Amino acid sequence: MGEVAGGVKSAARTVELLEALAQAPRRLTLTELAGQLGYPKSSIHMLLRTLVGAGWVEVDDRGTAYGIGVRALLVGTAFLDRDVVNQVATPHLAALRAHLNETVHLARLDGADVVYLASRESMHILRSGSRVGRRMPAHSTALGQVLLAQLSPEEVAERVPAELVTETQHTISDHNSLALELQDVRVRGWAAEREQDSLGLGSIAVAIPYGRPATYGLSCSIPLTRFTDAHQRDVVQALHEHANEIGGTLRRLPGA
Repeated sequence: MGEVAGGVKSAARTVELLEALAQAPRRLTLTELAGQLGYPKSSIHMLLRTLVGAGWVEVDDRGTAYGIGVRALLVGTAFLDRDVVNQVATPHLAALRAHLNETVHLARLDGADVVYLASRESMHILRSGSRVGRRMPAHSTALGQVLLAQLSPEEVAERVPAELVTETQHTISDHNSLALELQDVRVRGWAAEREQDSLGLGSIAVAIPYGRPATYGLSCSIPLTRFTDAHQRDVVQALHEHANEIGGTLRRLPGA
């Protein structure tokens, strides 16, 4: 992981350290963090001591493994509380879940990834769980694909990494295939994937028509056992209706 461009070096390293801990599936040791970030252990250890003292990072009982702290949650919650798109979309997520009885999500594009901001889970026993706070490669999700499709092919090429990470054996793994898929998404106005992100699951997504380019979208995660053509048509229609209503509300807000 490289140095953040510009800014104060210690601040940039602090941001990268927190992002590394936030994205890790478990707590990381000092050695693991140094190897991942490419910084001296002494520098990282000093940052960790400061962040642990401030509550941004937590350390295990042995003092050897570090994870993201509760203060980070407070900041993340503050963002959600102040994000106008999240506020406007919240009742629509509830309505979508009630109508479709599938797990629905709100997410936004952030660089080459999508970040999930809100979810409402299906009442089915077999369902997809909430992804709030998770960051996923945009090319491997329907939400990411529909938001990448808002960009020009040149902008997509600049944004996504040279090597596309594969979540499953079905994930799009080369740029030519991604470009063809995004062109299809632009034509039909919605994205769909089957098992590109998670085995046994598919998803459908639409962009919220707000901003140029649009950076927020809605999606519905569906177990493949229920991913029929008729259900897909119902999901696409419902997602479009609510996305258009959200976009219309946002455009009518003062200062929009």
